[in-house]
Amino acid sequence: MWTIASWIRAKDEPIFARIFEPEGFLLRNARAEEVPCEGWQGLLLTGGADISAPFLGQEIDAPEKIRSPNPKRDEWEFAALRSALERQLPVLTICRGTQLLNVALGGSLHLDVPGHENLEDAHVQPLAHAEGVEFQFPLVNSSHHQALDRLGTGVVPEAWCVLDGIVEQVRVDGYRFVRGVQYHPERDPVRYRPLFAGFFAAVRQAA
Repeated sequence: MWTIASWIRAKDEPIFARIFEPEGFLLRNARAEEVPCEGWQGLLLTGGADISAPFLGQEIDAPEKIRSPNPKRDEWEFAALRSALERQLPVLTICRGTQLLNVALGGSLHLDVPGHENLEDAHVQPLAHAEGVEFQFPLVNSSHHQALDRLGTGVVPEAWCVLDGIVEQVRVDGYRFVRGVQYHPERDPVRYRPLFAGFFAAVRQAA
């Protein structure tokens, strides 16, 4: 069995378990147990509250734009991501996780963007894709109020919202599989099966 390290909200645990466990993957949730930054074969960074201001490395024009931060989670996820990248392990990031990926690589965030929140129940956000992108979903279930601004080192945009140009999907150059999406594939795993399958395959190959 392959082990995936993550930090998953209680309400999301059953959702991810239904996707990962049938494929032979053990999810270790750092929210509920001690998960060291070693001993696993892949990293999953999921959705949740905003990254704490001290971890952002950018000017905060209005503190209220940072909603319900969790510094303990930030500390674990930044450390786990550094470990995964150093070891060239597969990484899949979702929503907040993609923002954290960008920040960890020296990028910055739009701290509040209109039109991308509370749309998780329908695939209503149209995307444009860069040429040759492996994972293409024309309409996605966007649900985030922050977004990528200045891109971090090696972060390559693969898809963006047609309506306003907000980046919704990225990869990191130089790695077999480091991918991030702003939308929520776990909420419709059938539609987004190719993305999860790509991550699963990368973990198996790396192990």
